[in-house]
Amino acid sequence: MPKVSAGILLFRRRPAGIEVMLAHPGGPFWAKKDEGAWSIPKGLADEGEDLLEAAKREFLEETGMSVEGAFLDLGAHKQPGGKTIVAWACEGDFDPALLKSNMFTLEWPPRSGRTAEFPEVDRAQWFSIDEAMVKINKGQRPIVARLSAISET
Repeated sequence: MPKVSAGILLFRRRPAGIEVMLAHPGGPFWAKKDEGAWSIPKGLADEGEDLLEAAKREFLEETGMSVEGAFLDLGAHKQPGGKTIVAWACEGDFDPALLKSNMFTLEWPPRSGRTAEFPEVDRAQWFSIDEAMVKINKGQRPIVARLSAISET
């Protein structure tokens, strides 16, 4: 069965337009990557789990903030690797300085026999729609584009 991730694209309105909050993945593989590396806060949904509830849980795990409000359905987006991301947008605010992400354990350096802990997300940042389209993983660009289209109506 194909894997399904659920996520939330937090957005806020500014005089210059909509801004979206993206998360940068933690760990050594992503440490020096920027353009095309950012993501919406998301994660795998458990079998039978309500997808919006999974998205809220993942947002909390990756940012330390619970998100409530009106959720806009941004649809299901198949990723190049075969996974599908089901996404919602929610208007809100978040101070990236308050980011508190779950940790994961990884053998590092590879084949060293040693393990190290890394945050799932090492930073978060607000971007304009245009900036977000450059920063976000290419498979998730349709999610940002969908929010942009909805917010223009």
